[in-house]
Amino acid sequence: MGKFYEESIIPAELRRNYDVYDRIKQLGIDLGTFEENVSSLQGRNIASVVIQESGLVYLSGAGGGQRQMSDDPERVKEGQKAAQDIADGHIRTLHWALSCGGEGGDLNDVLYTVKALGMVVSTDVDFKSGPAVVNGYSYRWQSVFGGGTGEFAENGIDPGGYAGVHARSAIGGFTGRFALEPEIIIAVPPALAQAIIRNRGWVFPLPPAMHEKVVAARR
Repeated sequence: MGKFYEESIIPAELRRNYDVYDRIKQLGIDLGTFEENVSSLQGRNIASVVIQESGLVYLSGAGGGQRQMSDDPERVKEGQKAAQDIADGHIRTLHWALSCGGEGGDLNDVLYTVKALGMVVSTDVDFKSGPAVVNGYSYRWQSVFGGGTGEFAENGIDPGGYAGVHARSAIGGFTGRFALEPEIIIAVPPALAQAIIRNRGWVFPLPPAMHEKVVAARR
């Protein structure tokens, strides 16, 4: 487990009993390299991740998929696959946001998931499959962090825990040339959040001076 997770207040009965990175490997999720994922905030007006000193971590929405959604079953499956890919991208982003500065944290320090919001693109006023599309995101998240609808659950029970289960809104009716845009909020131990903020600030990508600092520390 993560070093900060071990000191958390999570009850023994609900503690995760596996290494998150083992599941990530089994699912074939590519986390990429430091050079590919850790960059400067220079010239950007929106952060991918904001870390609050209480331990709440906010990930910005990410769009995906090629087409608007409808209630056609094949189109819904297409949207679910896009949602899964977006979840993989969020997991990759969160990994680097928590670990790039060398404070000792990583995805094993995720305590639980707070809230997801999935905005599904569809101009069909009778569209009813928004929740089904966003399930592709939620199920993937639970596969990594734990939950009864994830890849590793049996009969609705995940022996590894439930840290991936979240409150959620799934809303359809937006315009755009893509399928959906989910965002998510997770919780890490306050000690980790504060260590990150003290060392390199609260946003990811990193402010230019902090990016230079983190890169220099790796040399």
